Amino acid sequence: MTSFLSVISLLLILSLSSAVFSNATPFQKIPVPGKRSGPEAFAFDSTGKGFYTGVSGGKILKYLPQKGYVDFGYITESSKSQSCDGALGTANIGKCGRPAGIAFNDKTGELYVADAPLGLHVISRGGGLAKKIADNIDGKPFLFLDGLDVDPTTGVVYFTSFSSKFSPGDVLKAVASKDATGKLFKYDPSKKVVTVLMEGLSGSAGCAVSSDGSFVLVSQFTKSNIKRYWIKGPKAGSSEDFTNSVSNPDNIKRIGSSGNFWVASVVNTATGPTNPSAVKVNSDGKVLHTISVKDKFGDTLVSEVNEFKGQLYVGTLFGPFAGILKLKK
Repeated sequence: MTSFLSVISLLLILSLSSAVFSNATPFQKIPVPGKRSGPEAFAFDSTGKGFYTGVSGGKILKYLPQKGYVDFGYITESSKSQSCDGALGTANIGKCGRPAGIAFNDKTGELYVADAPLGLHVISRGGGLAKKIADNIDGKPFLFLDGLDVDPTTGVVYFTSFSSKFSPGDVLKAVASKDATGKLFKYDPSKKVVTVLMEGLSGSAGCAVSSDGSFVLVSQFTKSNIKRYWIKGPKAGSSEDFTNSVSNPDNIKRIGSSGNFWVASVVNTATGPTNPSAVKVNSDGKVLHTISVKDKFGDTLVSEVNEFKGQLYVGTLFGPFAGILKLKK
């Protein structure tokens, strides 16, 4: 299965490399250095310069417009090795790691990472080797972590597992079988405890906390559904459907304090993903705007769209570059 995914990864990279780019909207592509791939998610620190992203082989890279990419963090000691430098897709993830969701605690400067096979980690403000927080709960391994966000009001970390049955190398099996063993977790740094908030999720790929910390959204990629889990208020501890209007949602990111969110979306078909898009929704789940990025990325799986300072940062699971799309005012 892993070799099959490696072939898919190669085909996606070739597809992205040959994609036709439109001049209608200002667009910049930032190729990932070396032989690594898949800038899956983004984070921005308090300096407001550049971005951070996790790539295949277990590295967290920092991108500065004047310098390009520099190494910031590593999931394991092996992540710095030459063998991990050549790791594409899910190759060597048991040794190298594969960062998925990432987000800063803006108050402490720590970067939290949901590494797909190796668990929840944190990297100190200065970077370097990540510290593992947890790779299991009640003795049961996470297997396949995916999305992550930090509550901007409390510093509590929320993260998801795409599946509790399948590993990242078997993601196609998880989707094809409509696996519904995904979960939403909570990690409270003050108590150093991980708890399960939701179970029975179908491909829980991304999560995002509202700017006021009242709820967290969780995407279900396989069901084309987003759920809302209430953190505060009269509904605290309960969940409900948020929207069914976004096709195969992946990562979700709040847009500052606007109350709106960006969702990475594709149309998943028997032959693979198509029509990658950035979908903006409000706090009621209403779709406000949709931007197709097919002309920029081809038919591939976009994993995240994240707005920062008037630009939309677009990531992919297997692609060779991160995309930056200037938003129209």
